[in-house]
Amino acid sequence: MAKNLLIVESPSKAKTLKKYLGSDFEILASYGHVRDLVPKNGAVDPDNDFAMKYQLVARNSKHVDAIVAAAKESENLYLATDPDREGEAISWHLQEILKSKRGLKNLKPQRVVFHEITKNAVLDAIAHPRELEENLVDAQQARRALDYLVGFNLSPLLWKKIRRGLSAGRVQSPALRLICERENEIKAFEAQEYWTVHLDSHKGRSKFTAKLVQWQGEKLEQFSLPDEAAQQAVLNGLTDKEAEVANIEKKKRSRNPAAPFTTSTMQQDAVRKLGMTTDRTMRTAQQLYEGIDVGQGAIGLITYMRTDSVTLSDEALVEIRHYIENKIGKEYLPAAVKQYKTKSKNAQEAHEAIRPTSVYRTPESVKPFLSADQFKLYQMIWQRTVACQMTPAKFDQTTVDIALGEGVFRVTGQVQTFAGFLNVYEEGTDDSDEGEDNKKLPEMKEGDKLPVDQLYGEQHFTTPPPRFNEATLVKALEEFGIGRPSTYASIISTLKDREYVTLDQKRFVPTDTGEIVNKFLTEHFAQYVDYHFTAKLEDQLDEIATGKRQWIPVMDKFWKGFSKQVKEKEGIERAKITTEELDEICPKCGNHKLQIKFGKRGRFIACSGYPECDYTRNIGETAEDAAKEAEEPTIVEGRECPKCGGQLVYKKGRYGKFIGCSNYPKCKHIEPLEPPKDTGVACPKCGKGHLIERKSRYGKLFYSCNTYPDCDYAVWNPPIAETCPNCKWPVLTIKTTKRWGVEKVCPQKECGWKEQIEPPAPKGSKVAE
Repeated sequence: MAKNLLIVESPSKAKTLKKYLGSDFEILASYGHVRDLVPKNGAVDPDNDFAMKYQLVARNSKHVDAIVAAAKESENLYLATDPDREGEAISWHLQEILKSKRGLKNLKPQRVVFHEITKNAVLDAIAHPRELEENLVDAQQARRALDYLVGFNLSPLLWKKIRRGLSAGRVQSPALRLICERENEIKAFEAQEYWTVHLDSHKGRSKFTAKLVQWQGEKLEQFSLPDEAAQQAVLNGLTDKEAEVANIEKKKRSRNPAAPFTTSTMQQDAVRKLGMTTDRTMRTAQQLYEGIDVGQGAIGLITYMRTDSVTLSDEALVEIRHYIENKIGKEYLPAAVKQYKTKSKNAQEAHEAIRPTSVYRTPESVKPFLSADQFKLYQMIWQRTVACQMTPAKFDQTTVDIALGEGVFRVTGQVQTFAGFLNVYEEGTDDSDEGEDNKKLPEMKEGDKLPVDQLYGEQHFTTPPPRFNEATLVKALEEFGIGRPSTYASIISTLKDREYVTLDQKRFVPTDTGEIVNKFLTEHFAQYVDYHFTAKLEDQLDEIATGKRQWIPVMDKFWKGFSKQVKEKEGIERAKITTEELDEICPKCGNHKLQIKFGKRGRFIACSGYPECDYTRNIGETAEDAAKEAEEPTIVEGRECPKCGGQLVYKKGRYGKFIGCSNYPKCKHIEPLEPPKDTGVACPKCGKGHLIERKSRYGKLFYSCNTYPDCDYAVWNPPIAETCPNCKWPVLTIKTTKRWGVEKVCPQKECGWKEQIEPPAPKGSKVAE
């Protein structure tokens, strides 16, 4: 038995470390958390200084037994769990477990921390162990206790007042509020019309379009031309056949690179540029951090991926600058190191930004050893890290004002004169970010005469704010201070798993359940879903971690107000939360008003006189539509159930109309109103069936084997019967996106092959919009 025992969280990290530490060390994994609060009321006792009752995590008990047995045979014990609050807490739990075992009471574990898994970092950490930081443990305990108290007190209230099985969380609930408030903005939005006027002209062979910015001496604002009549009046006043260049302004512009990745910015760019979810991004980053065999044994490829710091170590900066000078070019190396300031008020711990452990380990050199996801994410991290220490990109920007009658038209062109950092990496953008005008203009000088090729107006309508996608939601969570980098992915996963939100074209839409839960929390627990309150509480947890606050007073202040409010809300009637009265009389009984009610399958309209009157209809459906549908025949003429021979009938369910057997529930045969479209593509998994077009429960199209449930193969994008040239999978899919246009894509995740068929539509075109 080795005299030194080192405990890490994951077995893959253990394999990587074994290579560096040799036979003197036995390395075991805890497989994450080893203890958690007992899953019942009373696990946190507010009347006893918030004492907590823990139990072993059942799935990891055998790993704990192995650690205990090895500890009894070892002389030195090192706790090398992850370098954050969670990791510190896991080390503390391990220490507490070992203390309780016979023969180990006097064992003093030593804490070692490394932010990258490289030989130098690991050996240096072992040479400089420290004791556990109680402040970090207290901060994690306080966070866990807060989440427990909110969950175990608010969730039962939701069960009583709305529906069983619901949950509320300390950070999940404000995140849900963000999504619901954005949806309310969209519903309340009223589009406003406005017009713009444009001039098409040319000089030589170069054509360009200018926009009217001034009319009759007045600067035009967005709504200066509110309708077609206004723009037509302008066009009628522009009778000149020749325009003249009135003013030219030339500027030198530069654009600086973005800071190296934090957890938040890495997640955002992975969503925008790679199409990866936050959860998938973090799982892939964990693999890159823990170590991958790149031909010389396992090695950690990136530094720790949970951080909100944008600093880089001096050693890393020297290596990055050396690489830029020798591999990219001296002209791309700035005279001094670029320093960045974190946007976070309380950047956690002493982490670096996320970077490659060695910039000389280029993406192409490790590509043969990585999966498709690992390569794409590593490449993005590598490129961003190198780019952050490169020279700015430079542009020549020209703005030309063109006079025509009483109007002034303006056109702006921008030409890149030096790529700088853009030679390596460009940051992704959200829908709301305005693209730069990169048109190249012909050479012009003041006084030049220009032909009027065309004058025309364009109609526009204001648009509502876009729904959140994962990137913009993470950005909003960070801006409001809701949660911390390590929690963003779990917040999003929880909202989806609880079915509080659905995804429509990768954007979050609140479900009926989500809206009812949010309505209840914002009306009755406004303080606890308030963005500033949540952020302030996160700041207090950060102050506990740095020793500026004690955790029990923070807990006590929160609990006194929260528990009092929970008790006050016990008497609320369920109907006040789940029912909304409409100003419409029931068309069936004519005596009672209609109400919007909330049931197991969401919201619907029903008569307030129930059970005397059983009238119901769907949300968004008029009384006339419902009456017309009720008059339609329910029997499917000339059809019998293929399973039992019973009569087939038209039915209506949660997801619309369908055909079912009249002998239900004895016979559960159902089928869609229209037979599913057969793509004619043979199923690549079973080889027996064909891929047919289906709809998911949320109305999204997908393609699956028609022998289901015997074969469960399915893809989201339309399949074609072509073999992947890379992995030889017998089916490819057609994927269409704004960023990449139309592509042939291999549906096998581990392959990642794709080929562009059509380029994306130009920005600003109707197709792109």
